[in-house]
Amino acid sequence: MPTFESILSDITQLPVQVRLDLIDAIQETIPDETPPRLSPEWLAEIERRSAAYELDPTTATDWHVVRDDVLARLQNRPG
Repeated sequence: MPTFESILSDITQLPVQVRLDLIDAIQETIPDETPPRLSPEWLAEIERRSAAYELDPTTATDWHVVRDDVLARLQNRPG
């Protein structure tokens, strides 16, 4: 059975688009209920935002506003 290192070495030889497609294909094999692995930086940011919300929940932005803003930005980006 190939080792992780040998697989990774082989993968790095592939074109970038093929590697990105491979990432998508692997991601699809992971069950939805599996929590994502978060970096220490993301965990710290989550803690910071949670603490800010706890101090003043009125500063939160409604999900519909956030979603509409993200969708508008995606539609207006070049390329």
